[in-house]
Amino acid sequence: MSNINGGMGRGGRSALSSVDFYRRVPKDLTEATTLGAVMSLCSLFVMGVLFFSETYAFAKTSLGTEIALDDNANPQIRLNFNITLLDLHCDYVSVDVWDALGTNRQNVTKNIEKWQLDEEGQRRIFSGRNRDVREVVHEEHEESLEELHEDGVHAVDLTKDTFQAFLDDHQMAFIDLFAPWCVWCQRLAPTWEKFAEEVDDEEMPIGIGKVDCVQQAELCREQRVMAFPTLRWYHEGKAVSPDYKMDRTVAALTGFAKRKLEMDEKFKDWDKKEPDPEKRARYRELHAHNRPEHPGCQVSGHLMVNRVPGNFHLEAKSKNHNLNAAMTNLTHRVNHLSFGMPDFTSGRQMKRILKTLPEEHQQFSPMDETMYHTSKYHQAYHHYIKVVSTHLDIGGNTETAYQFLEQSQIVYYDEVNVPEARFSYDLSPMSVVVKKEGRRWYDYLTSICAIIGGTFTTLGLIDAVLYKALKAGKAD
Repeated sequence: MSNINGGMGRGGRSALSSVDFYRRVPKDLTEATTLGAVMSLCSLFVMGVLFFSETYAFAKTSLGTEIALDDNANPQIRLNFNITLLDLHCDYVSVDVWDALGTNRQNVTKNIEKWQLDEEGQRRIFSGRNRDVREVVHEEHEESLEELHEDGVHAVDLTKDTFQAFLDDHQMAFIDLFAPWCVWCQRLAPTWEKFAEEVDDEEMPIGIGKVDCVQQAELCREQRVMAFPTLRWYHEGKAVSPDYKMDRTVAALTGFAKRKLEMDEKFKDWDKKEPDPEKRARYRELHAHNRPEHPGCQVSGHLMVNRVPGNFHLEAKSKNHNLNAAMTNLTHRVNHLSFGMPDFTSGRQMKRILKTLPEEHQQFSPMDETMYHTSKYHQAYHHYIKVVSTHLDIGGNTETAYQFLEQSQIVYYDEVNVPEARFSYDLSPMSVVVKKEGRRWYDYLTSICAIIGGTFTTLGLIDAVLYKALKAGKAD
């Protein structure tokens, strides 16, 4: 019985041994050779190099991109901007928005702030945030301008030939620079004549004049008249800034003139009583120039715009003036322009992500710090922007940003039209998905096994061929 069980055990082991893929060769049947040792060392070296290369490739990740339909369901997108207009006063800057859905918002002030600039382009005066421009009060008169002229013309008509002489004859002068087609100038005309009559009746030492800028276009260009009407005060032949922008009534104009006279008397008293020549010089400078005013404005803020084709534009416009198209210069510098949240790049995680992105995937604000200079009037830059949603799927977190490409060109306007700096945008229906791609662990294990087995087998075949060739050579 025991023999039977023993025979069955040995038979089972024999059957199992028949499927052995790794059969042992008796040691006394093997032969160690110098060639085999060399090939073994070569095999170890090749395996080591390939192993470390494969491990490095497994540990290192790469970025891959793909194009997909944009599934962003947000109806609006945030547009951030910071633009400097180098030759346009903040009082005349209007931000307008238009889009294909019919949105037409003019003079947008919500979430927008303006800074008046000095001659060096530095921010000097805060012109307001979320502030609407105040409408000045006009005075209505029963008499027409012709009826007011029946007892004589009190506001002197000035030309290029008489302008400087008029300033020389009057230490202080108040001049209306107007255009006959301007509706605000037409409403002001009888008020200005009545104001001039009031000045004469009260014997104020002020010269009241007016200049027709259509007939005297060259003179108005020299005086840099940017809007009609421009009410400008002159002292000893020099313009005192800023220009008058308050109510256009006889009482308001008369009150302004009286305040100017009172200030002049006070400065004269200070000048007489002050013994220090340096302080006197400073008083005179303050008296001569109320406040230097440079026509430059920095406009910044953000707009919530619909995700459809549209534009926003910076236009010279005013509730109380008609702009002089011949003097409107829309030279501007784009300090910043982007779409989406403005601080999405400031987070620590996003900074790490951006460090791994190549430059071509970081076109979030390509227009920043770019100057767009127009050398002539009646022209302005129009910018055409194509916005592409970019989904950054890195590290398990998905961040959405917006890249864009832009093209800019100069557009020419008719002489009667006021130019505008236009930024037209269009959102692409496709989006770019950026993913971090790495190898799977089973791909890595498969490659390691292939390296070991392939190297061992290949060098084994080479060893066998060389061994036979050398053995045949010795036999000969």
